[in-house]
Amino acid sequence: MKGWCNRNILYYLAALIWGVPGIILSIKGIRAYCRMLADELWWLLLITAAVLAGFFFMFRSIVDKYSKRIAGLPEKTTLIKTFPPRGWIMILFFMTLGIVLKLFPGIPEEFTASFYCGLGPMLVWAAGRYILKSVEK
Repeated sequence: MKGWCNRNILYYLAALIWGVPGIILSIKGIRAYCRMLADELWWLLLITAAVLAGFFFMFRSIVDKYSKRIAGLPEKTTLIKTFPPRGWIMILFFMTLGIVLKLFPGIPEEFTASFYCGLGPMLVWAAGRYILKSVEK
């Protein structure tokens, strides 16, 4: 069965799927940092740096793996083939986790600031890598 989507478009769709949440989380994290007292910032910045580093290495390998998958697909394919089932499950899990965390009151502002400012920029960076991979091929 022929698909409806050009393979090159899949890189951009992957970038969108990763980049939009990254921008949203970055903004929320920055807003949370702006509400923090200045004397709390030094240790939160250390946590943010650790989160950034962790997601940098994780997302770098994931983007490389999924980009190779996209490159190996037929020229015309479907969006669902952008990621393997495990990838879609991971995306849905983290989206659900984010929604559930939003529903629970009392999540510390420090968590929002440090975690979101680590995760958000790395999602945007991963989105940029998908775009670069589309140009490299």
